[in-house]
Amino acid sequence: RLAANTFFGFRVLNIKVPIRLNGGLILGVFTNENEEGPSQFTNAADTFDKHVSGKLRELLAISGPSLKKGKTRIFHGLHQDFSSIVVVGLGKKAAGVNPYENWDEDKENIRAAIAAGCRQIQDLEVPSVEVDPCGDAQAAAEGALLGLFEYDELKQKKKPPVDVQLHGSDGTEAWKKGLIYAKGQNLARYLMEAPANHMTPTRFATIVEEKLKSCSNKVTVHIRNKSWIEAQEMGSFLSVAKGSDEPPVLLEVHYKGSSDANEPPLVFVGKGITFDSGGISIKPSSNMDAMRADMGGAATICSAIITAAELKLPLNMIGLTPLCENMPSGKANKPGDVVKAKNGKTIQVDNTDAEGRLVLADALCYAHSFKPRAIVDAATLTGAMDVALGSGATGVFTNSHQLWNHLYEVSSCTNNRHEGD
Repeated sequence: RLAANTFFGFRVLNIKVPIRLNGGLILGVFTNENEEGPSQFTNAADTFDKHVSGKLRELLAISGPSLKKGKTRIFHGLHQDFSSIVVVGLGKKAAGVNPYENWDEDKENIRAAIAAGCRQIQDLEVPSVEVDPCGDAQAAAEGALLGLFEYDELKQKKKPPVDVQLHGSDGTEAWKKGLIYAKGQNLARYLMEAPANHMTPTRFATIVEEKLKSCSNKVTVHIRNKSWIEAQEMGSFLSVAKGSDEPPVLLEVHYKGSSDANEPPLVFVGKGITFDSGGISIKPSSNMDAMRADMGGAATICSAIITAAELKLPLNMIGLTPLCENMPSGKANKPGDVVKAKNGKTIQVDNTDAEGRLVLADALCYAHSFKPRAIVDAATLTGAMDVALGSGATGVFTNSHQLWNHLYEVSSCTNNRHEGD
């Protein structure tokens, strides 16, 4: 681009050259046990430092105190292949599993630090970044994609995309696995963040169907409409749905990953209220917009099955999500109404804002028809759980100690903490 200006009678030609940014690089460092003295470099950071004749270590030492956990520091011009180097603090090395919090601090520190580094790269509008595996490539991949996620589908000005790659070849398979995990989590976040008028029951089901069909040929998707729900005599579910003009959907997903097609499946049931106004027992208007995410259970179990299909897990799974809105209208449930569930039992509705158990009742009854080896349901069922546990853990109620033990053990690896009863 050329621009001409006149200064004191002279024509001055300005040549504006577009800036071309090379990729970025994220490297990790550990703090010492006493949190004093120089940082300990990861293998990748140490190798890079040797390539630049010790300049990274020198600059890090004179740029401020030792990097704390989750903090970042940016350097430019160190290497011709990388326009920006972001050094991230990983906390103490080999921190292990925290027995009080029941999470793996090493994994969580890597996720949080890499996420912070990727956001710095994005803010600098660097188009791509290579990520230090930091000793756990799966956790690094998860942190990278989770940190870059933002629901911006309806924004005119979006943050620039960043292409995330592994730095080096250490942990390639674990990195790929971490990317699949993170994409699954981000899909659930996308479904929950979308406005309710954009994420209707029908739209939700369509998105999940498209995702599943693109990732595996071992998947069957049934989008059950209102007529089918009526034929199944799911009166409890329908009693909630009838208050809205949006038609209900029972989304049924089958993934057959086992070599034995007759192996009893794991059945996942997710509450799918795409908007919860409370119905006639209407909620306060303050923060009601957050009720677009009242289908968090449905988003979670659908994303889990999509992730399982992409990982080609050798098991059979079924996902059931009763999808509808809970709205006030002349057709809506009223306090005191009595409705009949699929199993023939009648239910008196005392509060229409307790709709979650009504839609789940019929779905759980239907789940038993598949003779599953276990049923897991997930739901944003009650605000009382937030009062009891805050945002730090998920409440679990079960009649199976074996199932609970499996869930509790795996939660320390994924850092999804649970409290059981």
